[in-house]
Amino acid sequence: MAFQDFDLITEKRKNDRKQKLKRRIAIGAVCTIVVIGLIGAAAFVIVSNNTEEESEVNDHNKKSPSSSSPTSSHSSSGEISVAEKLVKAICSSTDYQDKCETSLTKEVKKDPKLAQPKDVLKLAISVAQDEVNKAINKTKDLNFQTDKEKGAYEDCKKLLDRAKDDLANSSSHVGSVDVNKLTSSSSDLNSWLSAVISFQGACLDGFFEGKLKTEMQSAFQDSTEYVSNTLAILSQLGSVVSSALKEGASRHLLSSDDHKGLPEWMNDEDRRMLKAADDKPTPNVTVASDGSGDFKTISEALKAIPQKYDGRYVVYVKAGTYDETVLIEGRMVNLTLYGDGSQKSIITGNKNFVDGVRTFQTASFAVEADGFLGKAMGFRNTAGPEKHQAVAARVQGDRAVFVNCRFEGYQDTLYALAHRQFYRSCVISGTVDFIFGDAAAIFQNCIMNIRKPLDNQQNIVTAQGRMDPRETTAIVLQSCQIKADDSLASVKDKFKSYLGRPWKEYSRTIVMESEIDDVIAPEGWMEWEGDFALKTLFYAEYNNTGAGSNTDNRVKWPGYKKITREEASNFTVDSFLAGNWISAINVPVQRGLYN
Repeated sequence: MAFQDFDLITEKRKNDRKQKLKRRIAIGAVCTIVVIGLIGAAAFVIVSNNTEEESEVNDHNKKSPSSSSPTSSHSSSGEISVAEKLVKAICSSTDYQDKCETSLTKEVKKDPKLAQPKDVLKLAISVAQDEVNKAINKTKDLNFQTDKEKGAYEDCKKLLDRAKDDLANSSSHVGSVDVNKLTSSSSDLNSWLSAVISFQGACLDGFFEGKLKTEMQSAFQDSTEYVSNTLAILSQLGSVVSSALKEGASRHLLSSDDHKGLPEWMNDEDRRMLKAADDKPTPNVTVASDGSGDFKTISEALKAIPQKYDGRYVVYVKAGTYDETVLIEGRMVNLTLYGDGSQKSIITGNKNFVDGVRTFQTASFAVEADGFLGKAMGFRNTAGPEKHQAVAARVQGDRAVFVNCRFEGYQDTLYALAHRQFYRSCVISGTVDFIFGDAAAIFQNCIMNIRKPLDNQQNIVTAQGRMDPRETTAIVLQSCQIKADDSLASVKDKFKSYLGRPWKEYSRTIVMESEIDDVIAPEGWMEWEGDFALKTLFYAEYNNTGAGSNTDNRVKWPGYKKITREEASNFTVDSFLAGNWISAINVPVQRGLYN
């Protein structure tokens, strides 16, 4: 499949967009004033409704001084009452209300002046931080006996360190942002908080079923529920502000017209680099297996990256096959890795589960840093179908972008583990669950190449792992082609192939505006085990074409939907990823639906 070439935007469109931008800014300014007024009015209503109650409590306290809390003797009981009422109202939207009310009421009693919605959200994040730390401390007392158990726990510690970072980022961000800007910042907060749940789940996935895994699950139950509560609180507060701003500022914030498709967090130097006419930015270092570059291996080049650097660090990988395990460490923020083509510059490996390597560690290539950009690169795991889980690439850094890349494997080819990810004009090949994980990931104009599996296997394109209904995660396939690989095409009638199956209870996958070949079975989707997750999953299709797109004989599960255009628009780049952070890198991003 050759990807479509696109003309540059016309001058008329530019002028039209400038006019629209001016109107949006004007509307946004008015709406911001309205929101501030609404928040003030809401606070007045809460206080007014509690005036009589506060008066009664104060009269009682005059008669019984000893009833005052020693930890808040400097504050009136009226302030406590207002704060407690606010906590109760905010916690009403959570799934674990008792935990929410008990923990937050305890905190506001310490300082009743923390009676604003934003303050309560920050308190909820703080409580979640404490619970994650408690869970980590509990695991230290568990008995890890085998090498596999010890290894899985080492993976856990890495994942949980990142979870702690995401909670710290959330707390810092809430502390610095105005409440009327929650809509524009909620994408970051939702991503970070959802990732905390994803990382805890990925930690548990490293253990085999049994006593030890049950003990680990018990250790993390409370922390996962507190994070879920925090996501619910964020959603409730954000929706109030969003409804007031929906025709104004929020629409501007989800647009990148003012940066011509490039993300707002990039500086001018980055933008100039990414828009270079030859589309090949000047590299900081060049890797060449033949010795003609600065380094012979990618890993050597990465080790040489300065601990601190300004802007975007660029590594150019010349044509060649690089048989090495490549890790983009967390410190390597805003790294670009580009090659000479996805079938020319290739990172390869063959680590696999059958040979005793944990799935998490089988990846030939892994991204743990934020702001990663990969272009014209190939990522392979050549272990083969008989080796089962064998990951070509694991991606868990936030705001990861891949353009014109190729991911080749069999089972578990691409592990989209967490955070926000965007794939444009990529090829992903595999057999069983070959796109899996709990990221908020959109695949646009990509090819899903279904390969020939083992004789006793069935093919499944996706296995999305959302564990909590509050998580803002999903796998979205938009304007993609889902087809049989050459190895499968001649024998596709012998194997059943499906769009997806529910790896976790709230699995969510959307296939829209895509071409589905007849390789996909008429029922479309496959059970994981029995009726697990069939009521709680969300699988949806919209406006697909091709011989395999007919939905007449699709599964009848409660969670399967044939969605409308309006519903599908919720899973576009602008709506689902708040797409102002995405860099198109000379390949345009479709920010909404195609048709």
